[in-house]
Amino acid sequence: MEIREFQEKIEEIYFERDSARGLAGTHMWFAEEVGELTRALRRDDRDGLEGEFADVFAWLSTLASISKIDLEEAVRKKYEGGCPRCAKTPCACG
Repeated sequence: MEIREFQEKIEEIYFERDSARGLAGTHMWFAEEVGELTRALRRDDRDGLEGEFADVFAWLSTLASISKIDLEEAVRKKYEGGCPRCAKTPCACG
């Protein structure tokens, strides 16, 4: 699945409810999911990590959709040429 396809799928499932909640309320849910990911990372919870990464990405996609940002295009623009600061791959900024 491409990033754009994932963002569209998340929109199909959640956009109506999340956009009604608004950007600030949806960001609170995103922050909660980041906290759950943090706990799974600290505990090295291998079983939970996959789901937590997926949840964070889903909430990030929702925030982008509410903000009318195409995540795939944003990522391509920013990182296609390597590091945004030094334009090297791997980054040589040090």
